[in-house]
Amino acid sequence: MHLSSPTVKNPPATKITDRTMIKEEQFTTPLFDAMISLAESKKVSFHTPGHKSGKGISMRFRKFVGPKIFSIDLTTLDEVDSLQNPTGVIKEAQELAARAYGADRSFFLVNGTSGGNHAMILSTVRPMEKILVARNIHRSVLAGLIMSGAEPIFFDPDVDDKLKVALNVRFETVKETIDGNPESKVLFLTSPNYYGICADIEKIISYAHSRGLAVLVDEAHGPHLRFHPELPVSALEAGADLCVQSTHKIIGGMTQASMLHARSGRIDMDTLADTLRFIQTTSPSYILMASLDLARMQMATEGEKLLGKALRLAEESREKINRIEGIYSFRREEIKSLGMGDMDVTKITVRVSDLGMTGYEVSQMLNREYDIQVEMADPFNILVIVSIGDRKDDLNRLTEALRDISIKSTSPQVASSRLKDKKPLTLNSELRTPNLVMTPREAFLSSQRSILLKEASGKISSEIVTVYPPGIPILVPGEVIQKERVDYIEKMVSLGAIVDGLEEENSKIRIVNQD
Repeated sequence: MHLSSPTVKNPPATKITDRTMIKEEQFTTPLFDAMISLAESKKVSFHTPGHKSGKGISMRFRKFVGPKIFSIDLTTLDEVDSLQNPTGVIKEAQELAARAYGADRSFFLVNGTSGGNHAMILSTVRPMEKILVARNIHRSVLAGLIMSGAEPIFFDPDVDDKLKVALNVRFETVKETIDGNPESKVLFLTSPNYYGICADIEKIISYAHSRGLAVLVDEAHGPHLRFHPELPVSALEAGADLCVQSTHKIIGGMTQASMLHARSGRIDMDTLADTLRFIQTTSPSYILMASLDLARMQMATEGEKLLGKALRLAEESREKINRIEGIYSFRREEIKSLGMGDMDVTKITVRVSDLGMTGYEVSQMLNREYDIQVEMADPFNILVIVSIGDRKDDLNRLTEALRDISIKSTSPQVASSRLKDKKPLTLNSELRTPNLVMTPREAFLSSQRSILLKEASGKISSEIVTVYPPGIPILVPGEVIQKERVDYIEKMVSLGAIVDGLEEENSKIRIVNQD
């Protein structure tokens, strides 16, 4: 077990709600400044990358993005430090991030939150050790379980058939799981989920700690939570030992750029750092890391103002959407009344199934007819993320498009008739606890063969099968495939969902060869 004895008790992080709390150091960007200084020095380069500050880049690429971006596409050099062993400006930038987020240590990630999930698991559990895992995990968590060889004990989140949405895990469910597995030392949660719905992580983490568990949180959708008082409590504020955040999803990081935050006491920091050196590239993108440095500065110094605008836009748009016939977006108060911890209102989930259409159909209509792209669709909803980059005109365009789609839709009676042909599936049946007969690692590394999906009932899956987004596994390696899972997958394919993990145009699946 790669866990430290919980001898150090740190005070929880707190939200930055007063500009007087902002230290002058948070206005600095040490890594980015060093990159600019090196680029402007115009030193002769006989090192990678081979395009040599853009001189060898494709002219089409250079013409579109301009020349400056290539001058800061760097490799490990004295002036700009090394991610594998930071001692200079990267170390300084990560320390600034730790202080901004209320962590004891923060780490830059260049393989997204997926890499952070791998690192959290690999640094805290060993082969065959049990880890308690909420079933609404991202597929990257399963990859971490496969690499670690740990044995997951799954527990289910709630779903709500009225709202047509997956909720999060309840405290009572987590408590029962902890109490029933006293040998486990690690708890893994996902909060917020893709729909912005948060578990009651303060209560859950407090109980888990009282029972001696370290708590890891996939907070991919929460890099902004700390920086505005009207947003839900963040994982670090709630006392989490490790959390990983997708800086690129909500705030100003570039795609693939994330951060991993750690609190000492229950976590072995040396093991965590060694694990990251093991799984991260030795040639990280300095452009991605610079975006993390800048995103931290932006949130720490003006996050409350920027996020306040996003919150207002989201709530105004939600109210407009809820005045459109046949369309509905649930509110924060409803989610709390269902026993959840909180909701991030910058996520707007729009139920469109009452129009007689699936979320996939509405998403395609918005894209093709209105030039609007949403974050995600499911059989019942579309999901819109409102961030610091959105403008009022953008949200007005969305609400007008939805109003137009509503007007064009069929009558409620005909819509109800159409929908009967489109949703004879159990809401989010992929979230039910799998019947595991092997660990994910054992199944993934076993002898395998491909069979027709329709013949897979009763066989053992060796593959991770997901609808992406959100990337929650329908099938877990090592589980006995139930007929309802096969039916669910086939239904999702027919509805137009993007299904990962199948072969030959979604007709085949890989299973453990038991012959």
